[in-house]
Amino acid sequence: MRIGDIAARVEHGERVVGTHWWNPPYLVPLVEVVQSDRSAAGAVARTIELLRSVGKTPVHVRRDVPGFIGNRLQHALWRQAFELVDAGVCDADDIDTVIKASFGRRLAVLGPMENADLVGLELTLAIHDYVLPTLDPPSQPARGLRERIDKGDLGMATGRGWRSWTPEQAEETRRRMLEHLAAAGD
Repeated sequence: MRIGDIAARVEHGERVVGTHWWNPPYLVPLVEVVQSDRSAAGAVARTIELLRSVGKTPVHVRRDVPGFIGNRLQHALWRQAFELVDAGVCDADDIDTVIKASFGRRLAVLGPMENADLVGLELTLAIHDYVLPTLDPPSQPARGLRERIDKGDLGMATGRGWRSWTPEQAEETRRRMLEHLAAAGD
């Protein structure tokens, strides 16, 4: 449901802000705070502060796109998983095992932007150049990835990639990931 569609139907659309909670909401801290073209900055800021005050982890969705952030990411992964099974590459059990026994273990402490910065944007681009054109439908690396590399922003190694990194922040991220993986066991 688009927040802009709701805001368009009310007199004070500047007060309309969407909140997308994740299930089960008493265990999952994320709430996506979605602004429409009519949402006032103050309404967004107050909503984010309210959510923080009750212990949630709000993120600001600056453009009202279908699925917001989380569902777009989740369903892109699911779509590719379904395609791999349909193409006979593997079965459903294999998909779930690959996710749970590999990168899924890191996701709680290392998001995709941090991971790209950690391994380096040049390696990330090389993998994207190789893999993305073979997806169904074919895709290309993100424009921003090439732009960052062209500027010399290669990730943690240079102190800047998708994010800015001090040497201490980079080391803390590596430490946090290794501790998390070691604690996960088996």
